[in-house]
Amino acid sequence: MSSELLVDVSAGIAVLTLNRPAQQNAFTPAMTAELSAALHRCDAEDAIRVVVITGTPPAFCAGADLSSRVGEVSATIDPAPWQIRKPVIAAVNGHAVGIGLALALQCDLRYMARDAVYGLTQVRRGVLADGYAHWTLPRLVGMANAADIMLTGRTFDGEEAKSMGLANSCLDGSEVLPTALSVAHDMANGSAPLPVALSKRLLWEGLRMSPAVVGKLETDLNAHAAESVDGDEAMAAFRDRRQPNWTGSISAEWPAWDKAVAERPVLD
Repeated sequence: MSSELLVDVSAGIAVLTLNRPAQQNAFTPAMTAELSAALHRCDAEDAIRVVVITGTPPAFCAGADLSSRVGEVSATIDPAPWQIRKPVIAAVNGHAVGIGLALALQCDLRYMARDAVYGLTQVRRGVLADGYAHWTLPRLVGMANAADIMLTGRTFDGEEAKSMGLANSCLDGSEVLPTALSVAHDMANGSAPLPVALSKRLLWEGLRMSPAVVGKLETDLNAHAAESVDGDEAMAAFRDRRQPNWTGSISAEWPAWDKAVAERPVLD
């Protein structure tokens, strides 16, 4: 990895830090490629339980770097944070505009700085917001708020982000990363990895499914989890009145999820 993205893996937590502080971590094609590669690694390695994405202060990501116009700058990361099988937390420790905010919207949880500037301002630059923003934003804040944000291109602060439901918590900038890491460690140490991964996937995929389909998948996936390594450990820990020692493998025990979903009807 180059210095545009710092990757630190410790105690089951992968911290991915956008690292162009002089440019407020503005996105480049190289950063897109490096973040994609890092997320692919996070999905594949069982030792990584939770991912935190943040930026080197003073910003999270101030948008696309258009200074050189070399290559297309996009927040369409491959795989996207919502596609990988680990919880992804956005520690939005400063300004997040355009691509920067779109990236945060792709994560599962968002802890955001109170006094930072946020917005999807692309319409004021003659283009549309990308990075799945038209898909993620209305699901997080509702159609009326999404239309307000995307059609006006206005900016807002962390307090408004929290009031709309975009942020899980609104904090002082210096508290954002420590809070995100505390949540990450709690998940890494307390939650069984396979059920977390399955629950995450069902949360995102279930948005397009009927209640009956979601209910059937919950039953099927619970049966699969019960037969996993950690399913046995959960029962043993309950019987012995101790904390479980999770050793299951998402990679080895992942069900034929895509085939199972494809064979079930979804909402039109």
